[in-house]
Amino acid sequence: MADYILYFLLFFLSCLFLLFLLHKTSGSASSSSSAAAAKLTLPPSPPSLPLIGHLHLLLPANYKSFFNISSKYGPLLHIRLCSLQYVLVSSASLAAEIFRTHDLTFSSRPDFAFSEEYPYGKVGFLGAPYGDYWRYMKKLTMMEVLAPPQLARSRFVRNEEISRMLHKLLLSSQKKESVDLGAELVKLTNNSICRMMMSTRCSEENNEAENIRKLVNDTIEIATKLAFGDLFSEGPLKRLPFWLFGKKVLKLNIRFDVLLEKILQQHEERAKIHGFERDDRDLMDILLRAYLDEKAEFKITRNHIKAFLLDLFIAGTGTSAEVMQWTIAELINHPNVFRKVRQEIEYVVGSRLVEETDIVNLPYMQAVVKECLRLYPAVPVARRACRETCKVNGYDIPKDIMVAVDLFAIMRDPNLWENPDEFRPERFYNANPNKDEGDQGMKHIQYEIKGQNFSFVPFGGGRRGCPGSLLAYNTINRTVAALVQCFDWKVGKDGNGEKVNMEIGTGISLPMAHAFICVPVSHSTPFVA
Repeated sequence: MADYILYFLLFFLSCLFLLFLLHKTSGSASSSSSAAAAKLTLPPSPPSLPLIGHLHLLLPANYKSFFNISSKYGPLLHIRLCSLQYVLVSSASLAAEIFRTHDLTFSSRPDFAFSEEYPYGKVGFLGAPYGDYWRYMKKLTMMEVLAPPQLARSRFVRNEEISRMLHKLLLSSQKKESVDLGAELVKLTNNSICRMMMSTRCSEENNEAENIRKLVNDTIEIATKLAFGDLFSEGPLKRLPFWLFGKKVLKLNIRFDVLLEKILQQHEERAKIHGFERDDRDLMDILLRAYLDEKAEFKITRNHIKAFLLDLFIAGTGTSAEVMQWTIAELINHPNVFRKVRQEIEYVVGSRLVEETDIVNLPYMQAVVKECLRLYPAVPVARRACRETCKVNGYDIPKDIMVAVDLFAIMRDPNLWENPDEFRPERFYNANPNKDEGDQGMKHIQYEIKGQNFSFVPFGGGRRGCPGSLLAYNTINRTVAALVQCFDWKVGKDGNGEKVNMEIGTGISLPMAHAFICVPVSHSTPFVA
């Protein structure tokens, strides 16, 4: 907490300093920028203040910052935070223009402050500009890395990790001990991703995967600190965050490279003996094979491999665990829904442990997960960069400007969803997705995870939407189903709580504001041999 107080103090002191310097150093730049903007019909802009622009409208910075400003001023806005400018999109119809009508135009990612200084920041896949490298990696990802055959090969990994977690929860149940369910779900996703990537678990002592997990946490922390540089992308203070934290970034780069190079060399030695076409090949093997392919469409480097692994770990662990937490929490707080999910599992699955392949036959379970993805999307704001000036809803969107699509606001829009803040899985199960009609005419509503209904966009949309959405969706469903099938849950350290606290915390995702502490009570043990 002390760190964040320091950041805000530095920020406001910097603003005072800028007030004096900008008049002397950026007058001409401001004039030329204003002249260029005058030729365009930009989206409407809320009332702003000198120097800081609309920063006062977005404080305190949390998940509702964009939601509040768009609710008051409209679904398409031109926003300025000091020298940072972007366009805010907050309606399904406008999201369709970004993700479908102008998909190619908005197929790049914005550059953030000092992104080139982050570990492998220049060669990362998820943040790469649209071009040959990104297209090649997207193709490799969808056809090999996250292709159905590879996911089927790694299913045993996810099965084993689920079983490990359930056994640990059973032990706590037998001892009548509370568990931090949020922490356990983070461990589950970390271990699963690590084993799928490099065949090693994160929770083992003194291994590479655990070191990567720590490095990823350090990367997220330092990125949060450097993000203040976006506010000063022009002017004399643009290097201030890097002056303060640059040494930590450089040390982080060295630590990452030493560790990932060691893992790469281990996989290369194994490939020399056993080849790449083994049944137990992991994602590192697939990337190494592409690296060694002289006929590849794009020649990737060792740094590309390292950057891809870092991207996958950051994107694939914490966010999925957060959605699992919210889903279990909503089920605990809605016991009638909890019972319906368990009854469906028992009817379809019987006495064995629920599997990934069962999810397609569990429509109510899917409805519950989709409702939680609507309420708590893994990434509440999708960011894109405009590759060329275009028109959206009659307004000009300038080249290179960042466009922020507020997925949180879209999926809680009262014009699209009746009582949008309520947890109602029947939206995705009834014949009418917005009306609760009891059990009459029940059928599963096929809101596709990456479909063309832009009122439901939990993983973004267009060609830059989340490439791992299907894996994440299936993993969330299967994990939550197993926790419902095997345990009842009492809230709090002593099990005497009435409901789970559903307050949302701060961050780039939607974490719980409070630790998710429960006492597991064994209901069935199909995972015990």
